[in-house]
Amino acid sequence: MTEFSQKCIEELDYYVYALVDPRTDKVFYIGKGRGNRVFDHCNFAIQNEDAESLKLNLIREIISEGQKVKHYILRHKLTEKESFLVESVLIDFLSYPEFNNESLLTNIASGHHQWDRGIKTVEEVETTYDCNDIVVNPKDHILLVSLNRTFDLARKRNDDIDIYGITCRSWLVAPYKAPKIDYVLGVYRGVVRSVVKVKGYSWVKDAKNRDRCAFEGELLLNSPYLNTDVKAYPFGSGAAIRYINL
Repeated sequence: MTEFSQKCIEELDYYVYALVDPRTDKVFYIGKGRGNRVFDHCNFAIQNEDAESLKLNLIREIISEGQKVKHYILRHKLTEKESFLVESVLIDFLSYPEFNNESLLTNIASGHHQWDRGIKTVEEVETTYDCNDIVVNPKDHILLVSLNRTFDLARKRNDDIDIYGITCRSWLVAPYKAPKIDYVLGVYRGVVRSVVKVKGYSWVKDAKNRDRCAFEGELLLNSPYLNTDVKAYPFGSGAAIRYINL
C-alpha cells in the first residue's frame, strides 16, 4: 500500500504509527499524523534521492534489497494532543538507554516533553520535585538564566520544548564576563532544569540593536546542579540572568 482510501482516512483521525525493517522485524521510526502521513517517508525517500538521514538511508537500503518497509498503526481515533502523548511515550521507551543497549530508532527529535515529563527513575522523580539547595563549586563560573517566560508560553500552547535551545539562546551578558562562563544553568520557578557546559559563544543583535550572547556547548543530563534549588541566588527584579562566582 502507498495510501489509504478516503473512507479509511476519515475513520482513522489522528494516529501514531511505526515503521519496521522487514529484515529484522525491528521498529526503526515512530511518528504521528493523519491522512497518509504514515506512507510519506517511503515516498519521500524514493522521490528525493539527494536527501540524507538515517531514516531515509535505511528505507532506501530496504528497498534496494527488494523488500518493503512494514507500516503499523499503533493507535488511532486520537485527538492531536493525544497523538503527541502516545508518540512521545513510545519514542522515550524505545530510545531510553537503560532499556535498549542498541539504538533502535532513527527519529531525530526526542519525545514530546521528554526532558521534563519523560522516563525517570523513582530517585530522579523524587529529586525533580523535592529539590535540595544548590551547592556551588567555587571554581565554577556560572550563569543562571530564567526560563520562566519561555517555558510557561510553551506549556500554554502545548508546544514541545527545546531545553538546550532555550538555555543557550541569546542573553544580555557583560562582554568581559562571557569568556569566563563555564556553565549556563536554565532555571524554572527557582529550580535548575538544564545544565549546559559552555564550549563557545557568539554575539548577535536583538531588535533593539543590543549585543546578546548566544552560547554553545554540551547539555549535561547528570550534573550535580540539575534539579537543585537556587533560592539562595535570586534574580533581580525583572532580571533574566544572574552570575555566580563572576
